[in-house]
Amino acid sequence: MTDDGTHDHEVTRLLDEVRLGTPDAADRLARRVHQELHRLASNAVRRERDGLTLQPTELVDLAFMRLLGQRSTTWRNRSHFYAIAARTIRRILVDHARRRSTLKRARDLHVTLDDSLAGDEHDVLELIALDDALQRLDALSPRQAKVVELRYFGGLDIDQTAEVLAISTATVKRDWVFARAFLLQLLAPAT
Repeated sequence: MTDDGTHDHEVTRLLDEVRLGTPDAADRLARRVHQELHRLASNAVRRERDGLTLQPTELVDLAFMRLLGQRSTTWRNRSHFYAIAARTIRRILVDHARRRSTLKRARDLHVTLDDSLAGDEHDVLELIALDDALQRLDALSPRQAKVVELRYFGGLDIDQTAEVLAISTATVKRDWVFARAFLLQLLAPAT
């Protein structure tokens, strides 16, 4: 996500134009942010098992339509847009998983919250369980929940997460460690 200031200002300007109803602003914004949204969606889809039927491009389209539908949102800047995009992608995946889930929660769940993005796979029930745990964390510590959301669902690294949240990398690292421990405790199989 780190890019030159020109991109930051252009995305922010286009977001303002969309909010004001400027003709073709949404199309220009879509062209400008598509690659980054596709990266976020690809990271999120890669984490899911074969049960997920959404493809990254479809997820981008759904997320972009929902983002544009938020007419009351005043986008502060590019980082704010991508933070909301990560949350939107999470909501779409969880809603999709809930619709597809016909199984009961009577089986053990194991969520690792590993730092690496490659190779982590979670089935539909694990995604739902993680979302439920994230909601509990959000009630206690909204910033830590945002760190998890950006890192896990958005695929952002420590520096990018710090940029989006306008906090130090040290704070992101501390929040990530605490949030992971909290979530893992909630998600641990009952023994």
